[in-house]
Amino acid sequence: MNAPMETGARTYEIRTYGCQMNVHDSERLSGLLEDAGYVRAAEAGAEPDVVVFNTCAVRENADNRLYGNLGHLRPVKDGRPGMQIAVGGCLAQKDRDTIVRRAPWVDVVFGTHNIGSLPVLLERARVREEAQVEIEESLVTFPSTLPTRRESPYAAWVSISVGCNNTCTFCIVPSLRGKERDRRPGEILAEIEALVADGVQEITLLGQNVNAYGSGFGSLATAPGEVREMTANGQSAFAGLLRACGGVEGLERVRFTSPHPKDFTDDVIAAMAETPNVMPSLHMPLQSGSDPVLKAMRRSYRQERYLGIIEKVRAAIPDAAITTDIIVGFPGETEDDFEQTLHVVREARFSSAFTFQYSKRPGTPAATMDGQIPKEVVQARYERLIALQEEISWAENKKQLGRAVEVLVAEGEGRKDGATRRLSGRAPDNRLVHFAAPDEPVRPGDMVTVEITYAAPHHLVADKPAAGIRRTRAGDAWEARQGKPDGAAGVSLGMPSIGRPAAPPSTASACSTCP
Repeated sequence: MNAPMETGARTYEIRTYGCQMNVHDSERLSGLLEDAGYVRAAEAGAEPDVVVFNTCAVRENADNRLYGNLGHLRPVKDGRPGMQIAVGGCLAQKDRDTIVRRAPWVDVVFGTHNIGSLPVLLERARVREEAQVEIEESLVTFPSTLPTRRESPYAAWVSISVGCNNTCTFCIVPSLRGKERDRRPGEILAEIEALVADGVQEITLLGQNVNAYGSGFGSLATAPGEVREMTANGQSAFAGLLRACGGVEGLERVRFTSPHPKDFTDDVIAAMAETPNVMPSLHMPLQSGSDPVLKAMRRSYRQERYLGIIEKVRAAIPDAAITTDIIVGFPGETEDDFEQTLHVVREARFSSAFTFQYSKRPGTPAATMDGQIPKEVVQARYERLIALQEEISWAENKKQLGRAVEVLVAEGEGRKDGATRRLSGRAPDNRLVHFAAPDEPVRPGDMVTVEITYAAPHHLVADKPAAGIRRTRAGDAWEARQGKPDGAAGVSLGMPSIGRPAAPPSTASACSTCP
């Protein structure tokens, strides 16, 4: 290892792969590094002194991608004395010493349970001039107690639990993230209230299996008093938490991801319908519509149960936009199994779907199952599913024509906004809306009421003049982050890339945060 650079504050860059949990963990890694005196490289206009890879392990080629990127960085590091490379996340938890053996120029390897150790490990590697590998087998500190650099001043992730108690045969995450551990309701609500005080108006409750919240406390008799109070009327802890979010003054939008059908109870549907700031959007992973395949996946629900949930949600929340995750080509999937998936897609009429071709996850039971499907068969089925879902998404979006919706203005949502002179944001049901830029300046975080004039499969357009503009404290918070005085011109066309919590990358996994 080389001596450190002698130039002011050290700079960092974090490269994130995987689900929303990793995205939020990267916000914490940024907070930790900045708390230790580091500066984000992009903001400093400098090359990074520290590059952190926050990895995902759920794809078959995840390790190849990591080592390819590490290989590209080796000559860069050789030419930059003092540069350091750290690898964390699920792949680091899984591969441990393998990373340093295959890429000995890596300085630090840390796991999912000890992200708070990163600054200390970087300094230790610098002083000792040798790689530092620290992987904890269980959670050291609940991540939400760590410093966090929020990517958005108006929308935020809020973790309510970590880990997962499920044993899906295609998923390695539970073995890397551990058993479910839940935060106390008071801690969650205190974090939300602090975020709202800082200008945040949309929060997304986050967990590997978000609606199993409460199970991490064990039996109700031994749960904290605030949990027993929340469930005193017989409702689940998650339903109680949703209702409690409704009482946070100034919090305008509440979302959550990802629930598991087996834990999705009627009281949660009632809480969604009866709590005004819980948005009419639901991400409900399906994975397969075939009962035999669901059994092989160890998914503890069947097609009838799943469609029953969808029916109840639509009855209680008619305007809800429902999205899902689907895996095509799971080992043993027959043509009839696949047709059952298409049947559920037709019946459920998802507004959109994250669709995945099954790939082996090393270390999962499914990776060694008989009946692995040939690639060409999986590809053909995948294309049929995509075509059907595109048709349904477009038809469902056309139903929005003529509707007036209040859009939370975002930054970084529309790739062509500069060329089309439009801005972008999310409707209450989480549909992406591109709208004509009003004459009055608006900022990310402000609310704009528009009429939908055009529908495409993946977005809506509103080209009529805005019916109303509501400047918000969230917009003020965004403006303050830009260093602009209050009342300055709003967002320009061709908006910056930092914005609302990012949607799960479609290539990340076969599930969002893994139900």
